[in-house]
Amino acid sequence: MNTPSVPDLPDDINTRHQCRMARKKALMDDKIQQAQRETGVLLIHTGNGKGKSSSAFGMVMRALGHGMQVGVVQFIKGAMSTGEEIFLRRFPEEVQFHAMGEGYTWETQNRERDIEKAAAAWQQARQFLRDPAIGLVVLDELNIALKYHYLNVQDIIADLDARPEMQHVVVTGRGALPELIEIADTVTEMQVIKHAFKEGIVAQAGVEW
Repeated sequence: MNTPSVPDLPDDINTRHQCRMARKKALMDDKIQQAQRETGVLLIHTGNGKGKSSSAFGMVMRALGHGMQVGVVQFIKGAMSTGEEIFLRRFPEEVQFHAMGEGYTWETQNRERDIEKAAAAWQQARQFLRDPAIGLVVLDELNIALKYHYLNVQDIIADLDARPEMQHVVVTGRGALPELIEIADTVTEMQVIKHAFKEGIVAQAGVEW
């Protein structure tokens, strides 16, 4: 097998690169030195692009790797089994997984029922948020439940603020409310550049669900 060749760069380019990286390292070292406080963080994954829940479940794997207990509550989702649910149910001692929705809102078409299911899901979430043994809580598609006013955002904020000091929480879903963004520590907005569905490709197992 041929090894890819590495282009020879003029010494001045290498020198400039080394100087830039040295300056960058000094800046990063300074920022790291200033960030010494340890506490649980609230993360929000929102936006119209793919990857919000996928990122959250990547964090679940990371937390498990560090020996943490994880609690997952899925709002809206629940009508069909997903790959992440099938996989994580193999670890009942480490992950408590609750898929408590009944499907997309355009499928359920029953606001009263959706509100009832969201309220039940939040009761489960509240149990996790009061348990210091749970290191990471995933509130999947909570943003959707809040966007449609199935839950009161101020009640949710109060419970999030009262959680154990070292507990991390990640909230997913489109249309994150400004009130929730305001109290979050890290907010990421996923943007669509291209999506296979728009080209007529059906949702694929292992990719979308």
